[in-house]
Amino acid sequence: MVVTGPEVVDAPSADSREALPAVAPLHEIEGPTALGGSLRRFAYLTFTIATTEFRLRFYGSVLGYFWQLFRPLLLFATLYVVFTHMVKVGGAVPHYPAILLMNIVLFTFFGEGASAVTSVVDREQLVRKIQVPRLAIPLAVTVTALFNLALNLLVVLLFVLANGNPVRLSWLEIPVLVGALTFLAAGFAMLVSALYVRYRDVKPIWDVFMQVLFYATPVIYVLDGVDAFSDRFKEYLAMNPVATVLIQMRHSVVDPSAPSAADAVGGAIWLLVPIGIALFVIVLGYRTFNREAPRIAEEL
Repeated sequence: MVVTGPEVVDAPSADSREALPAVAPLHEIEGPTALGGSLRRFAYLTFTIATTEFRLRFYGSVLGYFWQLFRPLLLFATLYVVFTHMVKVGGAVPHYPAILLMNIVLFTFFGEGASAVTSVVDREQLVRKIQVPRLAIPLAVTVTALFNLALNLLVVLLFVLANGNPVRLSWLEIPVLVGALTFLAAGFAMLVSALYVRYRDVKPIWDVFMQVLFYATPVIYVLDGVDAFSDRFKEYLAMNPVATVLIQMRHSVVDPSAPSAADAVGGAIWLLVPIGIALFVIVLGYRTFNREAPRIAEEL
């Protein structure tokens, strides 16, 4: 007998204790995976987040989309004046204004599409309260950037036509090249957004990386116009996947007499290098995000 205050309660006997059901061991409760198990729901959610973000970006703005176009145009105007009238580097390059504007728009798209560093952390409440496929969050950033590129690219093509360049059959390469750049941006978006959840140093590192990449990529210059670089060094720079896309876009859209991507890297076989780098980034980004996705809510 066990005395508990004024009441007397029978203590459980050994036989009754043995009859109690066994308690199952505790397991870690994991959140949804990267894709959430349903590709259709994942694609719908990604598109919904992207379109909502795109609309909210211009909500309440009088000029709306033109603010999105203003930044690359301002950068283009500044660099054009500097490199054609002050430094006088771009003056010797045929169709330099069209090349410069196109490169700025494409690199800006890559930067925006891959800049999903803080996207998961910024949507902490969504991640904690809703069983949402985690991968939809960073990929929505890339899709939103793709919406912006579609509008900006129309302006670029009109500028190319106004610059005296006719429409060519090679313009059919544009969707392929933009698609390649989109997948590369998505790979980086998956990678950095997953790492940032645990390591907050990722953002400043990424900012430095993008600054270095801007100058290492022929955005404000063309590789064949830089005499200070050896041919071998130019080939190495052209193997950067972003540079490969920009070089081929120049050849296909603006100036067919300019070196193609295959020429820039030293032969078509060497295109396997930028393709391999891009595939490595995409696979690494997906595997990293997929590994971290079930534990993201715990890390926030």
